[in-house]
Amino acid sequence: MSEFDIWGYRPDAGYQPGTDIVGYKVEAKDGGIGKISKHSEEVGASYVVVDTGVWIFGKHVLLPAGTINMIDTVDEKVYVDRTKDQIKDAPEFDEAKQAGDSSYLEPFGHYYGTPHT
Repeated sequence: MSEFDIWGYRPDAGYQPGTDIVGYKVEAKDGGIGKISKHSEEVGASYVVVDTGVWIFGKHVLLPAGTINMIDTVDEKVYVDRTKDQIKDAPEFDEAKQAGDSSYLEPFGHYYGTPHT
């Protein structure tokens, strides 16, 4: 296992298990990108799905939990360590296509540089 697991929430990000962050705004390094439409707390496979809205024509993008720098529960914002372009170029998340497929995290892991095992 690597020193840092991108599929887990960072200890200093402020995430509290059981906290519903759906609807929180997502801030990239260079500005807002959308809102969280889904999140997972699964150990070793935690992530958020961001609905980018009209910004990139309604694309849903999966971000591993380890990309989250900070969660602000007061302002309901999540800050990630990626730029808008990095998020825009990420593989699209298709829940219907990926439901029940245990390997669905693989393309995201490869894109973010840490394959899911």
